[in-house]
Amino acid sequence: MKKYYTASLFILFFLICETVFSFAQDSLYKLGPESQRQDGVPKGVVTKYSWERNLPGNNKNYRDYYIYVPAQYDSTKPAALMVFQDGYAYVREDGDFRVPIVFDNLIYKKEIPVIIGLFINPGNSSSQYPDNLFNSSDRSAEYDELSDRYVNFLIEQLIPFLKKKYNISSDPKMHAIGGISSGGICAFTAAWQRPDYFQKVMSHVGSFTNIRGGNAYPDLIRKGAKKDIKIFMQDGSNDLQIIYGDWWLSNLQMESSLKFKGYDYKFEKGTGSHSGKHGGSILPESLIWLWSDVMKNNN
Repeated sequence: MKKYYTASLFILFFLICETVFSFAQDSLYKLGPESQRQDGVPKGVVTKYSWERNLPGNNKNYRDYYIYVPAQYDSTKPAALMVFQDGYAYVREDGDFRVPIVFDNLIYKKEIPVIIGLFINPGNSSSQYPDNLFNSSDRSAEYDELSDRYVNFLIEQLIPFLKKKYNISSDPKMHAIGGISSGGICAFTAAWQRPDYFQKVMSHVGSFTNIRGGNAYPDLIRKGAKKDIKIFMQDGSNDLQIIYGDWWLSNLQMESSLKFKGYDYKFEKGTGSHSGKHGGSILPESLIWLWSDVMKNNN
């Protein structure tokens, strides 16, 4: 009995040390000036909406979403579009990413195009959402599946509603999609399934693991036809390693396959954990790189 008690204490000590170390690594990443409000920079408008849709079997699906419109938006000119999964995590101005602030600063400085932002929360079976939206009932089914079901919902239902109000470019190079964790693999799946619509991907600590078969992507990339997709990835060496896989290793395997196939990609490696700290700290540079081809062609 004493032996097992000692072993349990050792495991607990190890987990506490690992948590403290991961927190220490994340604390190395700080937000820069482009993630802060700046004098003289016009502020875009963020509006919150709710969406309800019927599913087979008399089931329903509920979600909130947010639309960001920059001050420079001109309805006579087609704007770019960028979609974020787990939208609440990206749209918050006191969070890790603070996308509306970053967009305001970079659009004002003409380092990225005029972008309409669509921030979508994961679906839930009830209008009573869990306190932590990562626990929404439909999140894994929407984000971790390797099918075209979710991206077709975006393209066929949600984005057409958006296009009724705003002039959004029809050029797939003007469409980007991003997310964190399962939202990261979801963004890649959206572009992989529909490169005719999404040709830019941003993945933060992407879950390219075997939650619902995502570990198959490195092999699919190597063996499949190369698609017209530009990919930004970020991960840290202290990311998750659990029953579903090793996140750091999975992202390295994705990088290897993308490099082998000759994709236009960038992988920012760090030492952080499964959080948005590193990704948020480098978001401005990440966005500038992701949209650099568009800005080059516009100049």
